[in-house]
Amino acid sequence: MIKEKTTSFSNLSKYGYLNLPVPNRKNIVDKIIELKKEKNATILAHYYQNKEIQDLADFLGDSLYLSQVASKVKSKMIVFAGVHFMAETAKIINPIKKVVLPDLKAGCSLADSCPPEDFKKFISKVKNPYVVTYINCSAEIKALSDIVCTSSNAEKVIASIPNNKNIIFAPDKNLGNYLIKKTGRKMILWNGSCIVHEAFSFEKILKLFKEYPNAKFIAHPESEPHILEIANFIGSTSALLKYVNESNSSTFIIATESGIIHQMRKKSPNKNFIPAPVNDEKCLCSECAFMKLNTLEKLYLCLKYELPEIKLSNHLINSAREPIKKMLSLT
Repeated sequence: MIKEKTTSFSNLSKYGYLNLPVPNRKNIVDKIIELKKEKNATILAHYYQNKEIQDLADFLGDSLYLSQVASKVKSKMIVFAGVHFMAETAKIINPIKKVVLPDLKAGCSLADSCPPEDFKKFISKVKNPYVVTYINCSAEIKALSDIVCTSSNAEKVIASIPNNKNIIFAPDKNLGNYLIKKTGRKMILWNGSCIVHEAFSFEKILKLFKEYPNAKFIAHPESEPHILEIANFIGSTSALLKYVNESNSSTFIIATESGIIHQMRKKSPNKNFIPAPVNDEKCLCSECAFMKLNTLEKLYLCLKYELPEIKLSNHLINSAREPIKKMLSLT
């Protein structure tokens, strides 16, 4: 079984590169663009990144799109402005490329909720299992899977599985419950979740409905069931973006990480986008603290020093690649 760590931290402390000087805010974007050319690098960024990083990306998208892009990158280096599992996925599907992540601490609460050793024991208790894992998981979890999915293609993935299989779905129980309702398939769910998508306040959203009676409420399927029950539309990050672009409505309440609103405003500047409120009185919207660890300064240093680098063993890469390739072949 897979036992090695998913990333080599390469004793980063000895570099101290995060304490090195960076250009001022006026010049840093130009310097990043110069470095990108000099290093022959491609910047991939998720919709949940800070808007400055989104605007700098060569490719911007959700997990599925970025996986597809990463597999085809021709440049020497991939700079992944996202979270840890995304950079790992890029390395798995394009292992000959150097893959770097601006901040190694940019993790994922959902991925962390599924420790590999515990998941192995979970699988061992199921007869004739077929393991489907949401892409928001570690490389070790992917290596234990039969197929990977994203929120964009999960229904198609579930539909491809023979009826005689006992489907295990991990790590997101909310997405799993949503898929059970959508597909009618029975699934055994791992008890994991995303803190960002479980932060929304049902009561505050209902109050917003009264304030904006004509607004469309849209939600990501990682949200809790009672939130999804009142949504006008449920979809992946890219599906939410497409929905607001094509809808005739002018006001939307958005129940997902608030970084996506930057792209919504760029594509539909005349529409009104309201982040769904959360339970925390100090926060107005749900932000992923891990995603926001990546900054322009860290992106600059990451490019300049080509650190921190994602390193995976060949054995782990080979084991994790097959379930990802199965997913991509269906898409």
